[in-house]
Amino acid sequence: QVQFVESGGGLVQPGGSLRLSCAASGFTFKHYPMRWYRQVPGKEREMVASISATGDATNYEDSAKGRFAISRDNAKYTVFLEMNSLNAEDTALYFCNGYIDERDYWGQGTQVTVSS
Repeated sequence: QVQFVESGGGLVQPGGSLRLSCAASGFTFKHYPMRWYRQVPGKEREMVASISATGDATNYEDSAKGRFAISRDNAKYTVFLEMNSLNAEDTALYFCNGYIDERDYWGQGTQVTVSS
């Protein structure tokens, strides 16, 4: 079955960096675009970044542009989110997402907390 397992979250000071990873399994990873979302309690989940199946096209939510970078390693079935210049507004639970065979799949999320 399709599974996503996120890792790499943690506590970081403002201005710091983190690299999130999402390990995928249960489908042919190289055939599907992937996305990173985040959610703060009481707010809707929002898409942070997306990447095409081949990795040659990416898109970012406005606040992530210039600070975050999404990438993927199709041989390792993994998608990454490099986050730099983090601030308190980036504090959230970050999820990996794929729309596989007409169904949305989500990981369990990894918590990112930006605080001094």
